[in-house]
Amino acid sequence: MDAIWNSFVEWLRGFGAQAGQQAAEAGVQLGGQVAEGVGAAASQLDMTSLLALAAALGWASGFRLYAVVFLVGSMGLAGWLPLPDGLQVLQHPAVLAASGALLFVEFFADKIPGLDSLWDIVNSVVRVPAGAALAAGVFGADNATMAVVAALLGGTLAASSQAAKTTTRAAINTSPEPFSNIAMSLVEDGLVIGAVWLATNHPVVFGILLLIALVLMWIVT
Repeated sequence: MDAIWNSFVEWLRGFGAQAGQQAAEAGVQLGGQVAEGVGAAASQLDMTSLLALAAALGWASGFRLYAVVFLVGSMGLAGWLPLPDGLQVLQHPAVLAASGALLFVEFFADKIPGLDSLWDIVNSVVRVPAGAALAAGVFGADNATMAVVAALLGGTLAASSQAAKTTTRAAINTSPEPFSNIAMSLVEDGLVIGAVWLATNHPVVFGILLLIALVLMWIVT
């Protein structure tokens, strides 16, 4: 009886070890497939897509810098958007926590008349260089020439959207009711999401709409 029991125990041990080894091999294989899938998606970001992404990050930063950082970082962490090497820092938990906290504050501060203009003035010194840095990060250190071009592009677009935003808010604040401020702020929230989505899915369409938006912003400013 003891011999039968010992044989059964040894069989269970052997079965457990074999099952554990198979599970580990399956995990490694699955991880490799995921890495290959992400790598393949990243390789699909051609020069047009990268330029569109750089332009979107710079332009949207003039409206909502912290929303851009949090949104792109969250998409990268979730695997929805394969981030270039220069932008992978955005998906770090510390960066997500800081940008998320600032986004929470900005979401409400930007919808209060008077306080929104003050918030814009305080953040104007951050949005333009941050927009340039985010745009440059799309190309990273591997392509220094394009990184400089992207930085100039991103900084210029951030300055344009920042100027249009500040001018528009100054005009809206002459109205005593708060609803126009809230409506405009929600529009800007939507513009950030729409710009990132269009740039990553339909870069050519985004480029055309961006040119139209720039003309309108220059007229408003």
